[in-house]
Amino acid sequence: MATTSAAGTGAAPAPDTRNAGGVGFRSDRGPVLLAVMLSTGLVALDSTIIATAVPSIVRDLGGFSQFPWLFSIYLLTQAVTVPIYGKFADSLGRKPVMFFGIALFLIGSILCGAAWSMPALIVARAVQGIGAGAVQPMSMTIVGDLYTVEERARVQGYLASVWGIAAVIGPTLGGVFSEYVSWRWIFFINLPLGAVAVWMIARRFAERVTRTRHRVDYAGVALLTGGFSLIILGLLEGGVAWGWASTQSLVIFAVGVVLLVAFVFVERRAAEPVLPLWVFSRRVLAGSSLNALVIGALTIGLSSYLPTYSEGVLGTSALVAGFALAANTVGWPLAASQAGRLYLRIGFRDTALIGTVFVVGGTVLAALLGENTLVWGAAGAAFVMGVGLGLSASPTLVAAQSVVGWDRRGVVTGANMFSRSLGSAVGAAVFGAIANATLADRFAHPPAGIADRLPRSVDASSLVLGGHTRSQQPAVAEYVRRSLYDATHHVFLALVVLAVLGVGALLLMPRRSEQLTFE
Repeated sequence: MATTSAAGTGAAPAPDTRNAGGVGFRSDRGPVLLAVMLSTGLVALDSTIIATAVPSIVRDLGGFSQFPWLFSIYLLTQAVTVPIYGKFADSLGRKPVMFFGIALFLIGSILCGAAWSMPALIVARAVQGIGAGAVQPMSMTIVGDLYTVEERARVQGYLASVWGIAAVIGPTLGGVFSEYVSWRWIFFINLPLGAVAVWMIARRFAERVTRTRHRVDYAGVALLTGGFSLIILGLLEGGVAWGWASTQSLVIFAVGVVLLVAFVFVERRAAEPVLPLWVFSRRVLAGSSLNALVIGALTIGLSSYLPTYSEGVLGTSALVAGFALAANTVGWPLAASQAGRLYLRIGFRDTALIGTVFVVGGTVLAALLGENTLVWGAAGAAFVMGVGLGLSASPTLVAAQSVVGWDRRGVVTGANMFSRSLGSAVGAAVFGAIANATLADRFAHPPAGIADRLPRSVDASSLVLGGHTRSQQPAVAEYVRRSLYDATHHVFLALVVLAVLGVGALLLMPRRSEQLTFE
């Protein structure tokens, strides 16, 4: 049975279990690695299933203009809780934090499956996100505890396989449930997987913990959550519920910025800040966090709107759209499994920079998708982008973990996961604003021939997503389809811009690995 320590401040960690019988499943640490992979699979499967089922959810519950909230609220609550879990993990241990996160995630999954309206589903997703905030960072932190930098090059292959399996199973189940059963089962399927993960961790992972007293930075949590919630609210509802230049928008954005500025001042004085500002004070840590921010936004942009493009514009089924998106999550783990070997030879930053070449290429291919492109074109763009993300994400995270000691590794890992979740949350809001604004403009200025037959609402796009075009007049259905193409095309163009900007984040990191020292 593998053992690690969770010593608190000033306490010495337990004997190191690294290099204990190799890296594979038959080693002393093998059962723990398998348990971590199962826990990671809990989040991996959910992320691939929900993206495919969004059109079916919109068809059932309505509210196309609100569907970005399904991603934003989940990712926001995940983001703001990640640093808290990281702090607790460094003082209470990894195991209890992981158990709490899985339990809350499963409760949220039950609530999601029972949701009766889009607002109810959004609230349930918030609960689910609070639980997910513990699962992924704790998995990565445990791996950082058990394995050396060299060993993690091999372990990345095992962890990457989880996303590869989820890439195949997730979209397939999402498409099957959406078409033949019910989208609600995409949430209920989490229950048996979560039960197995808890059982494995309880039996196989043991840690000796020196418990320490801690103070929760409630003020920091409130300011961080409130600030980003208002900004996301303004982005998603601006131009839809109220005008961009209206009093509501100006007040919401202004108050959001004020709360975030106040958060910075509070964190400087907090005894145990929820997000210590020192994690952004070194080039390695700052570059890693900024890269995670960009990766999060790119991932959510593609996973949110590629299925919408495939189903709404190309007219594919949910199952086929799921396979198109799966190409991204297949390319990601394949590249991540090789990234470990590569960064040991040429360094963390150069490996990630190679990845950005693929990322930019993939986003350009997505932007070139036309109204009548074969679905294989969409899958190809997703695969290329996935390869780039796989080569960029792993090296930068390992680099950040490598420059700190055990007692700070949980905070650093949590900060990196926070940045990725925040990027996804804000990215979902920004891309949602772009899509909603495009659709609102198209529906407000339709051709004269169909002006009196076209619903004056962004949610008119459900005519396409819901598969009801046969009951509509061809001219109306075609205009809705073209409007939806314009919306997704504008999102893909934004992905290109974001991918190019992401190169600058990586240039903050030192080029040579021997420069990665933390003072």
